[in-house]
Amino acid sequence: MSSITQPLRPPRAAPGPGTGPPPVRPTEVIGTERAVCLTFDDGPHPEHTPHLLDILAAHHVRAVFFVQGDRVIEHPDLVRRIAAAGHALGNHSMHHDDMASWTAGRIASDLLETNAVIRHAVPHARVPYFRAPYGAWGQTPGVATALGMRPMGWRLAVTDWEPPGTDELLRRLIEGVAPGAVVLLHDGGGDRSQTVDAVDRAIPTLLADGWRFALPASADGR
Repeated sequence: MSSITQPLRPPRAAPGPGTGPPPVRPTEVIGTERAVCLTFDDGPHPEHTPHLLDILAAHHVRAVFFVQGDRVIEHPDLVRRIAAAGHALGNHSMHHDDMASWTAGRIASDLLETNAVIRHAVPHARVPYFRAPYGAWGQTPGVATALGMRPMGWRLAVTDWEPPGTDELLRRLIEGVAPGAVVLLHDGGGDRSQTVDAVDRAIPTLLADGWRFALPASADGR
């Protein structure tokens, strides 16, 4: 989410039947097993991202970081650290704009610029996923897929852009997980200290309850 607190807008409805190919739908689950996919948006952040990376490393958990191009430019060292730790990188646009009404060409230009910025920080980095800011998808799923990125939605959003307290975020995480669920969390875009603390407490609880953490397949199946 952006640094401005605001409610999440649902993805735009898919267009009606036509002569073209069926619309590409963002992925919300990664399978049916007792696995969870943690994803973090709007970073990297100079305080919260390093703390989160330490927590994930301590528990040997890999996640997807949907990074924002302008913040990659500000903190390329953190993007390198994310990649070096074995986490996956996702494209979250250059400036966190609402792309719902954008043309395919304009979307492609933004996504390509964002990928170029990421690869400037991490040469030859794979960027296998894309997430639309605000969940305002428009034509972005088809464009991202054409560029080799899998559009990633979510099954569980704990609404951490309106921080309710660490205990409440922890409850939403523990009670809200489901087999294969992609979980929407944030390491950037504001004060995410509650999110980081909730993740620190949630991971060992979920592991003890028999859950594991996994990454989704990318658009090329890897």
